[in-house]
Amino acid sequence: MPYGAGAGNTAPGGPAVRSRRTAPDGTYPPGGKAADARRAGAYGAGMTADQHSFVPAGFAVPRALAGDGFRLEPLGPEHNDRDLAAWTGSIAHIRATPGFVGRGWPPVGGMSAEANLADLVRHAREFEERVAFAYSVLEGDGPGDVIGCLYVHPAREAPDRIQVSSWVRADRAHLDAPLREAVRAWLRAEWPFDGTRIDYAPG
Repeated sequence: MPYGAGAGNTAPGGPAVRSRRTAPDGTYPPGGKAADARRAGAYGAGMTADQHSFVPAGFAVPRALAGDGFRLEPLGPEHNDRDLAAWTGSIAHIRATPGFVGRGWPPVGGMSAEANLADLVRHAREFEERVAFAYSVLEGDGPGDVIGCLYVHPAREAPDRIQVSSWVRADRAHLDAPLREAVRAWLRAEWPFDGTRIDYAPG
């Protein structure tokens, strides 16, 4: 999920785009664009065709990472119930996590399962379109328990840079720093990005 509130994406040569509006109390009003909800916090909705150059055409995007006590797989609709439970039970912790402070995501009032599902469908589509990459952080074998999320996408205000953000549930707060360390090493080893262009929350 983080695609948190208040941050949009700027396409090269284009205007910034924003996620749907929130009410003054930080909740999402009925009838808004549910699919934009999550992305408000980490990056924004409405990526353009220009952003298809985010990764080279021939690059095989990694679909997994195994760490000490966690693993990653692409975020999608199959995670909906577990993902919703993970972030709605850790709203204060996520909002205080580096990379999410001051972004207004997650919404303090939560959101419906239907709205969250629409958001995950969009994340999965963006992954397949290679314009942004969201991963579910899982614990355990089989389907696994969702304990967090990771987002890799063009930076909102400087689309030539890579914005990376991640969160874990409050009851897995001890994994915040190990997850960031593992992801940094993964980005260096398996992704085509210049390390000087990557912006990731401090450990």
